[in-house]
Order: sequence, then C-alpha cells, then structure tokens
Amino acid sequence: MVRLRPYKKCDAATIVGWLTNEAGFWKWCAGRYDHYPITAEDMNAFYNQFEQNPRYFQMTMLDGTEVKGHLIMQFLDEEMKDLKFGCIIVDSAVRGKGYGYRMLAQALDYAFGILKVDRVSLGVFENNPAARRCYERLGLTATGKYEVYHLMGEDWNFHEMEISREKWTGGEQR
Repeated sequence: MVRLRPYKKCDAATIVGWLTNEAGFWKWCAGRYDHYPITAEDMNAFYNQFEQNPRYFQMTMLDGTEVKGHLIMQFLDEEMKDLKFGCIIVDSAVRGKGYGYRMLAQALDYAFGILKVDRVSLGVFENNPAARRCYERLGLTATGKYEVYHLMGEDWNFHEMEISREKWTGGEQR
C-alpha cells in the first residue's frame, strides 16, 4: 500500500542513493557542492534550515515500509491557501509504474482535504513529457507561465501547471 508521511532524516540515504544514479543530477550539482556525490548529511543539513518553518515541509512516499518517493511543499502566500509542489522525486528503479501518479494524487488529497488550500501549482521541464502527462491525468493545466533555467550547460524551459480545489476530483477517481 502506497502512503505519504512526513519526511524523516533516515529517508535521506535512500533518496540520495537514487539521485546519485542520475547523470543529470550529477551535472546539476557540480557547481553547488564542493564534493559529489552529495550525502544524506548534505540533504538533512539543507532541510534543517526549514525545520521550524510552517510554510515549508517535506513528505516521503512509502510502499509498505520502503521509501519510493519524495516531495517538497511550500506555501506561497501568507494565508496559506496557495501551495507549490517542488522537488518531486520517484525512485528511478520504479519509474513508469504509477508511483509518481499515486504520490501526487495523495499529496493533492492532503493539500485540498487536510490543508484546505485553494490552489496547488508545480513546474515541469519541457523535456519531461512523461511527468507532464502524469500531471495532466491528475487534472493540472498549464498556466502559460514559464521560466528559463540554465542547467548543465543548457537552457531549460520550466513550465508552471496548476489545479484548484474546485477542479480536483481525487486521483483514484480519474
């Protein structure tokens, strides 16, 4: 059974293990750390700065007791009605098996049902059509806003997608 729970420091080693196998992540981190691969301690040190911040939190997806995904959420407004999903990571060994879809469906249920937000947004790189299809299946639509990031020696278009509380029908119903 797949479920979300708050991130725990012990999750970092597993998540870093997936990232270490991603060639693109290696290149992306090259200028950000004085060493590579990054370690679980690096990840936890980064998250420590947000530990007491109620506007920023991390979730871990479990299948049984195994960590299979990771998601960061951040409130964008003072009223805590506008939530952004960032850093969506699924274990590279299980990609294409619906874990990302189930993780995001549960995260949207949590956002709209428990947190009572009005809108959730996230970004998708244009060179990741599988992620875009997953988000569209969940009912997210493009806003028309995008940013260009210079990563790994290339310009990447990062498009914003969103869904409102009124449009969310629940991931299991779709």
